[in-house]
Amino acid sequence: MRRLLALVVVLWAAALGRDAADDWIDRTELPVLVHATSPEIRDRDGRLLRAYTVSDGRWRMALSLDQVDPLFFDMLIAYEDRRFPDHPGVDAIATARAVWQGLRAGRIVSGASTLTMQVARLLEEGTTGAWSGKLRQVRLALALERRLSKPQILQLYLEHAPYGGNLEGLRAATLAWFGKEPSRLTPAEAALLVALPQAPEARRPDRHPQAARDARDRVLARMQRAGVIDGDTARAALRDPSPEARHDFPLIAPHLADRALALGPGRHDLTIDRGLQQSLERLATDYMAGRDRRLSMALVVADHRSGEVLASVGSPAYSETRGQGFVDMTRALRSPGSTLKPLVYGLAFDRGLAHPETLIADTPVQFGTYAPRNFDGQFRGELRVSRALQLSLNIPVVRLTEAMGPAHLMAALETAGLHPELPGGQPGLAVSLGGVGLTLWDMVTLYAGLANGGEARDLRWLADAPDTAPARLMSARSAWQVGHILAGLPPPPQAGPPGRVAYKTGTSYGHRDAWALGWDGRYVAGVWIGRPDGTPVPGAFGGEIAAPLLFEALGRARATPEPLPAPPPDTLLVSNAMLPAPLQRFGRDSASEPSLTVTFPPDGAALIAGGEGVPVKLRGGVPPFTLLADGEVVATRLRGGELVAPVRGPGFTTLSVIDATGQSGRVSIELR
Repeated sequence: MRRLLALVVVLWAAALGRDAADDWIDRTELPVLVHATSPEIRDRDGRLLRAYTVSDGRWRMALSLDQVDPLFFDMLIAYEDRRFPDHPGVDAIATARAVWQGLRAGRIVSGASTLTMQVARLLEEGTTGAWSGKLRQVRLALALERRLSKPQILQLYLEHAPYGGNLEGLRAATLAWFGKEPSRLTPAEAALLVALPQAPEARRPDRHPQAARDARDRVLARMQRAGVIDGDTARAALRDPSPEARHDFPLIAPHLADRALALGPGRHDLTIDRGLQQSLERLATDYMAGRDRRLSMALVVADHRSGEVLASVGSPAYSETRGQGFVDMTRALRSPGSTLKPLVYGLAFDRGLAHPETLIADTPVQFGTYAPRNFDGQFRGELRVSRALQLSLNIPVVRLTEAMGPAHLMAALETAGLHPELPGGQPGLAVSLGGVGLTLWDMVTLYAGLANGGEARDLRWLADAPDTAPARLMSARSAWQVGHILAGLPPPPQAGPPGRVAYKTGTSYGHRDAWALGWDGRYVAGVWIGRPDGTPVPGAFGGEIAAPLLFEALGRARATPEPLPAPPPDTLLVSNAMLPAPLQRFGRDSASEPSLTVTFPPDGAALIAGGEGVPVKLRGGVPPFTLLADGEVVATRLRGGELVAPVRGPGFTTLSVIDATGQSGRVSIELR
């Protein structure tokens, strides 16, 4: 009877103890289980471009179990906690063995910490030395096992295990020590990753490489004994080199990554192609090497069919201070110089003001107080519109701007999705020559619209950004005509045959900005070179320093050339003589105005040099007249039919007279 009563008491006490233990475990307050992970910027294929540390300066990278090589889990469980799948958080067998060994030896011989107990310590950043700390880990481990699944506990280990310095979690470790993701690991790499968390500072490969290697080798030996790897694999792994320095975390597309980070924490996927981005970053660095270190540059490449940005380089060196490399020059407001001229011509074609074969006057002209001049100070008389665009002449494009109104040009910029800023608030004729603030991003957007048959859309750089509806900038016919003219420009030396790329260069006033923008059948690109502070760069011309970089960038964007499109069916492909009369010459009705003819001296005449100059007699034309000798203006605001050209010779001379409507007459003479 006493024995039965004792048994009842024991069972009752055990039940009370069990209930008390259950209550003790259930009342455990769990620490925060979800911690911030490093913000990540990824490319279009999910590859890492850039990551940022969390608020306390640690690298803690998001990682899921299916992104880890299974070999790591096999080694981790076999080495740290082989009964992990079965125990409730505390391994009773390992604990009993550790106690027995400790009693026999009089010191701690082996530990009994389970993976769950290690997770408990990591979550609370506690220690294992004091009994109170160990008891807290036991309690928390038991509570974690009750509330989380085994995969969830492993997930916490992957995120928080220490790997030396400010590296926390497996993914940060593989990126720092191996320069790779943890999805595929060699046996040597997996063994090192198992060994490091046991003594992350004492075994840091960059500070204690031999200690790290020895610890790795011990893991490999034990894995062979446990049957996780065979002997041949273990021996081969022992010969693998062990890392002795940290790899830098990826720093690709840093300016665009900063722009994405400003949208908020977490992961941001971009439309960037990492391979192309890295190639163009190296190209930019190499291209600017040896130049003035105060210079910067920017480069954008996009698919003009989809509007997706494939590469964006904001400066040649992100950390360069003299060139303000931290400034993203793709978004800096600059004067676009002559790169707006293709838009003006395309709009003029669309409005029926001109045709590529239309003749237009490159002669002195004044609009109120504004008298535009060409970059070289020369005048070329009457020439075709297509040639005026190829030569990037200022006077013809200002004439077209005046005819359609600068407000219409500004409206077209806004239709294309650009954000122009006017220095004075009101658009003037100088807008067409670059008198407006625009960014490289804006200009690539505009040229993408020209390349895409006159349909402009916003450039997309976030992978999940909705595609915007295209806006009609001009007809496909007019856009093709502009592209056809620009494709006729000779490319830079060693840039391949002409006709593959339609491009335009530009240089802003004072040589502050050098530009080159262009496209082929699929890709559009833009290059800017200058100083971020706007200081002039003497001798910097877009055609000389920006165009070669443009062609190289487009060449790297494609494996084979993408041909430019064929003309739309409604394109008028005729000579000047076959154009309707109003389109044959811009700015006047030739039938209602008297034609201008030089009646003296006759063309090809030989005259005796001397006196005040050469007498010139005219018939017809509308005064005032401008007189040029060999393309240089020698007299203006002349009236009457008899003029004197101040040319004294000797030698051959070409005399040209241009009237107020743009008509011209020309003779070549010899002075003896």
